[in-house]
Amino acid sequence: MTIKWTSRALSDLVRLYEFLATKDKLAAARTVQLLSAVPDRLVDQTRIGEKLEEFDPREVRRIVVGRYEMRYEIQESVISVLRIWHTREDR
Repeated sequence: MTIKWTSRALSDLVRLYEFLATKDKLAAARTVQLLSAVPDRLVDQTRIGEKLEEFDPREVRRIVVGRYEMRYEIQESVISVLRIWHTREDR
């Protein structure tokens, strides 16, 4: 499996870092580091996340990491990270 980050997911990481860094730069860096490592774990357990039926026939799943939700899509041999946000954000 190959990991692909969409531009929106990368923008989400930047946005989250910038928001957290105003209060604690070290915590912001740790959070981004943690979230950046999640897709590597998905390679071994691709379908660990909850399947989101509203995206059928696409295989879009979500996984919650701490207080953050990450959505990803499985396409053949590619895992695409779609979006990341704090669970308290109004999505």
